[in-house]
Amino acid sequence: MDPEFDDFLHVPARLSVLALLAPADWVDFAFLRDAVGTSDSALSKQVSALAGAGYVEVRKGQESRARRTHVRLTPQGRRAFQRHAAALQRIVAAAQTEA
Repeated sequence: MDPEFDDFLHVPARLSVLALLAPADWVDFAFLRDAVGTSDSALSKQVSALAGAGYVEVRKGQESRARRTHVRLTPQGRRAFQRHAAALQRIVAAAQTEA
């Protein structure tokens, strides 16, 4: 296995969240939920795990009368995602050359 492969990030919902956050600044929780195709509670659990690992930052606030939650990658999370994505690319490339 590639040493940069991150089992923690390879959980599909976590990997999807980081992939959605990578090109953005702050992303609305509802957008993440809909894009990942999961429930509020399931996404909240994954975002909490990512925040606990230092990969994302969560900001809660009030817009008009609605409470809003926004999420963004931390520099540590961006580096971890880039390393993991590069490891996945190397794994795929190795499989293609062996075939």
